[in-house]
Amino acid sequence: MTDHIPTAPDHDPDHDVRVDPSLGTVVHIVGTRQARPNLPSSGCPFCPGGREAAEPYDVRWFANRWPAMPGDRCEVVLYTPQHDATFASLGVEGARKVIDLWAQRTAELGARPGVDFVLVFENRGPEVGATIAHPHGQIYAYDHIPERPARLLEAKWSPDPHPGERLISEHGGWVAAVPFASTYPVAVSIAPRVQVPDLPSLDDARRDELAAVLTDVLARLDRLYGRPLPYMMWLNQRPTDGRAWPQAWFNIEIVSPWRSAGVPRFIAAAEIAGGEFFNPVIPEVLAEQLRALG
Repeated sequence: MTDHIPTAPDHDPDHDVRVDPSLGTVVHIVGTRQARPNLPSSGCPFCPGGREAAEPYDVRWFANRWPAMPGDRCEVVLYTPQHDATFASLGVEGARKVIDLWAQRTAELGARPGVDFVLVFENRGPEVGATIAHPHGQIYAYDHIPERPARLLEAKWSPDPHPGERLISEHGGWVAAVPFASTYPVAVSIAPRVQVPDLPSLDDARRDELAAVLTDVLARLDRLYGRPLPYMMWLNQRPTDGRAWPQAWFNIEIVSPWRSAGVPRFIAAAEIAGGEFFNPVIPEVLAEQLRALG
C-alpha cells in the first residue's frame, strides 16, 4: 500500500525500527520500555492528584512517559476521574466526552508534519497487558501507514450491509455486528451505515449515536461471562498523509482472547507458523448471546 519504510531518527539510540528481510514485518525495538513499571508503586497515577493528573478533570490526555516511538508520538487518554468506572458506565454523556477528545487529538496529531496515521486504541485488563486498572486508552501517531490498516484500505473495507444472524444492535446510523471471520473468539465490529472517513468528520448527532452504541456493546460484553471482559479496542480511520483516501470508512474493532469465562484462547504454533487460525466460537452464536444481553 505504501513504499515508505519507517526509520528511527539517527540521534535516538533507544528506538530502532527493523524490517524482516523476508516477510517485511516492521518491528520497533524499544529497549527503554523494559524500564516502565508493571504496576504503580503507590497509588493510581491516573486518579485526580496522581502523578499524571495533578488537577481535577473530566477527560484528559498527556504524553506517555514510556513511549513506543520517539518525538511525542505516543499519548495516554484518561476517560474519567473515577478509578473503578468502565467505559460502559460512563453513559452516553461521558462516552461523548471521550469521543470528542479522541477526535481532537486525531486532528491535532494528524496535522503534524510526518504523521501519516493516527491510531486510537485501548487495552483493558491485565490479560491483554494493561498495567493500570483506571479506565484509559492510548494514541500512537505513526510516520507511516501500518500494514494492517493499509491492507484494509487497499481492500476498500466497508461494513457488511446485511450481517443477518451476526447483527448485535443498531443505534441511529451505527451497526454493531460480529465479524464473519475473526481470529479472536470474541470480536465485534462497529461502523456507520453511511460512509464517514474518520473521527473529526463525525458531526454532533453521529458522535452521540457512536457513544450510545459503544457503551451498549461494551456493557453487553461485560455481561457475556458475568465479569469484566478483557479486551483490545482500536479505531480504523483515514490516514493523515495528505492523500484523499476516498475509500476510508471509519470503524471500531473490539476483540477479546476469552473463549469462556476466565479461559483464554491462545494463538498457538500452527496458527503463527501457517498464518491460518482456528476459532472455537461460532460468530452467529456469539451474536445471539450478545443480542440477548441487551
